[in-house]
Amino acid sequence: MRYIPNTIAATATVTALVLSGTAAMGVAQAQPAQPAALYAPSALVLTVGMGEESATATVERAVTLNCTPRANGTHPTPAAACTELRSVDGEFAELTESTSQKMCTREWNPVVITATGVWQGKHVTWSATYPNACEMRGSLAEGAVFPF
Repeated sequence: MRYIPNTIAATATVTALVLSGTAAMGVAQAQPAQPAALYAPSALVLTVGMGEESATATVERAVTLNCTPRANGTHPTPAAACTELRSVDGEFAELTESTSQKMCTREWNPVVITATGVWQGKHVTWSATYPNACEMRGSLAEGAVFPF
């Protein structure tokens, strides 16, 4: 009588191993740690706001920009913006010119632009303040990152 329960138990164990694939695969080996991705992430939030400082400015427009693995986000021209950022190695200060290339009035209505997020795996927090929107557009010249 003991033979039947042992046979049933052995049959059940073999069936479970075959169905789960363990019998055919053998013992699982631990795999070495692999990086989660083949690229460093680049994901930014870009804003344009009214005010003298980024911490207190009223945000009027904001977009997202992801550059890796492919350019996308809510930015109107993500591919051009990512190309421009790569050309300056993510140094936002290099996107601006020291003097405006436009004729602007001397009114004081400050505009703040900001970039916050990650660029090629490194945390980024950058901002610049301009006396008015005309000066901002002139300083950014023909750039593709902030005209949104």
